[in-house]
Amino acid sequence: MSARICVSILPKTNLEALKLIEKAEKAQADFVEVRLDCLETSRKLSDLSASTKIPLIATNKLESEKGFYAGTEAERQQTLLNAAKNGFQYVDVDLSSPKHKDTVSQLKLLGVKPIVSYHKFDGALNASAMEKVLDEEIASGATICKIVVTAKQVEDNLPLLSFVSFASNKAKLVCFCMGDQGKISRLLSPVFGAFFTFASLENGSETATGQMSISEMRSAYSLLGMK
Repeated sequence: MSARICVSILPKTNLEALKLIEKAEKAQADFVEVRLDCLETSRKLSDLSASTKIPLIATNKLESEKGFYAGTEAERQQTLLNAAKNGFQYVDVDLSSPKHKDTVSQLKLLGVKPIVSYHKFDGALNASAMEKVLDEEIASGATICKIVVTAKQVEDNLPLLSFVSFASNKAKLVCFCMGDQGKISRLLSPVFGAFFTFASLENGSETATGQMSISEMRSAYSLLGMK
């Protein structure tokens, strides 16, 4: 069994992005999520996709989603579509966006794989609530469904991992708990069937709470007998 890891980066310039993508490549990341919400300009995104064979994921988080993008929703979606037109293979679209269905449709016309994502920053969800979110994401046309909640206690990871074990048969699923108490599900979700999980490039460069570095995750998977 192998575990796919996506390294999330938050560059401010294209040059910084190129350096971070190169580091992620050396760390053997399976995907690189490029957070566009801090990028000074979204021009020349083709330089990023041309620099690597690793699939790139474009994400553009609003301040309400713990991101930094302060523009309009229309501008945010346009930035994501721009990434799709410039070689990014995946684009993350928030389920909460009023334009998510339209954006997903446009991404598919461009031959890009949409990740439809849901985040809950103030706690966990029970299995029936997560299944409802999953069904909405599937109905929206998602290629990958992403459901991320927050663990307040270590026990919150258990129902989520149980959900992953059966829900990953319905769709390609990325699902884990954020927060310091959520590290177990970040690490183990691929063991239970998740399509991939997230890591930071190194300690100190986390883009979300509870992220471990890719080297830490690779070491843990090695101990578990996973590639």
